[in-house]
Order: sequence, then C-alpha cells, then structure tokens
Amino acid sequence: MTRQLTYEQRIALINKWKNPPGASEQLRLERAERMVKQAVLRHEPFQGLDITVASKGSYPNNTNVRGDSDVDIMVKLNHPVHTEGPAAWWFGQPARYTGPWTRQKLRQEVEDALTNHFGWVDTDHNLALYVPEVVGSRPSIDVVPCFKWVAYDTTAPGGEYVGSVVYGRNGKRVINWPELQLANGRTKNTNTKYRYKFVVRVLKNVENDLASEGVIKALPSYFSECLIYNVPDDVFLREGSLDAVVRESLREVYRQLTGVWFGYQRMVEPNGIKKVFGEGQKWTEKDARELIERAWYYLNYES
Repeated sequence: MTRQLTYEQRIALINKWKNPPGASEQLRLERAERMVKQAVLRHEPFQGLDITVASKGSYPNNTNVRGDSDVDIMVKLNHPVHTEGPAAWWFGQPARYTGPWTRQKLRQEVEDALTNHFGWVDTDHNLALYVPEVVGSRPSIDVVPCFKWVAYDTTAPGGEYVGSVVYGRNGKRVINWPELQLANGRTKNTNTKYRYKFVVRVLKNVENDLASEGVIKALPSYFSECLIYNVPDDVFLREGSLDAVVRESLREVYRQLTGVWFGYQRMVEPNGIKKVFGEGQKWTEKDARELIERAWYYLNYES
C-alpha cells in the first residue's frame, strides 16, 4: 500500500494539480500540432482533398497534466464518409465506394507525409503512427489516420452524429467522437464553474503517482476523464473548497461503481455516446474501483 498524504501535503498538491501545463510546455504541444499540419498540407497526394488535421484528447480538452502531455493528432479524410447499417446502403459510403482512398492507402500516405517531414516514424502500433519526442522542443506525437464517421439518428441535432473511424492493422475498427467530447467537456466545465476539468486533472495526477509506485497498473489518462464526467454537476457546486469537491466527486464515482442496479453500466464517456465499460475498452469496472479506492486512501480522506 502506498503512503498516505498529510492534510497539508494534499492541499499543496491539489493547488499544484489544479492548473494545466505551464506556458513553455503548452508551446511545445502547439509546436507538435503545427508540425503535423505542415507535414500533411505539404504532402502532394493530399492536395485538394477535404481533410481535417486536428488534435484530440486531453490537450485540446484542457485536461492534460504537467509532465505527462503527449499529443494525439487525427488526420481525418472527410470523403468518403464511412457509416454502417441501412445508412451505408442508402448513402453509398463506403459500401459502394470504388475510389482510390482505401484505408490502406490513407495510412500509407500519412506515413509518407510524416516520414518526409520528420525523417522517421514508428509504424509498429496498431492504430497510430508514432513520432518520437524531441526533448526540449516537442513531445511525442501519436498520429491517427482516420475517416469521417457518421451515425444517422433522428434524435441527434441535424439528424446525425459525426465522429471518426480508424482501422487498425489487426483489422478491427475503432470509432471515436472527438468533437462531441470537446463540446460536452466545455459545457460541463462551464456549468460546474470550471471545477470539472480541475477534478479530472487531480485524478489523473493521482493515477500517475499510484502507477509509478506500483500500487495500480497504469491506465489511460482518458479513463479518469470518463469517470469524473459522470459526476452530476451539482456535486461540483455544492461544496465550498476545491479539496471537498475532489472528495465528493470520488465518493460519487464510487457510489455509481458499487451501488445497486449496476449503475456503472449507465456511465458514458464525455462524448455522451459510448459506454465507459464494455467490449473494446482498455479498462474494466474493477480497474475503476481499485483506482478510486487507492486514490481515496492516498489522498487520506475520511470515510
């Protein structure tokens, strides 16, 4: 079992963790994003295409933490649109698509663009192309070649949800909703007087400490964001001190994880669409319980 913080240590760390990375680290993150955009825009096969190059994950969502900030960049081809079910037949994308932009070609061209710009790219990962860190200049970069994904739904604004789909080297696809995550996170942060993202950063830092000490296995930082997103807005607002907000947020997450009627099965990611727990996720409900239990002990909160 890891050590417990004293009250004074906890308050000092919470005050340290409440802010995102400093200005110099932020500049390195921005430089990495700018360099990937330049690589793609200068790549001749991409000229004239409807293509989006944008950061996703903790960096644009402002939930990244000091000293643990890499950059995730999506290179999203917006045509052909990918979808499934009756919509795939009706809209003809990609079911009847016969053009050149297959998933293999997109990945290869993104690899070529990055190699031309950076000199070398690690291509051994299933989903992303990895650009190593340059110490003092920019962090490491995960670049994900993906297609625009549309889920047609009459209950959605405009009748559709728009995301992205990446096809792994193992043949499996992963659908993400970075734009929805960004919009929902901003709304929740505003509604909670900017306490939501503060608590996310605290839990991410705690998870880093626990993992580095071998108390728990290392978990994706997005997992902490998913858990805290499910805390109702009023929990963030009813406590005065930030310390109390962290305590009650952890208590609420644990209540959902351990309460009756399988409350954890109703937890959703910040995109509001995907379930936090289920097939294809890199974590389990047991991982969540262990994280919250050990975080509670580490922060030395009373029962």
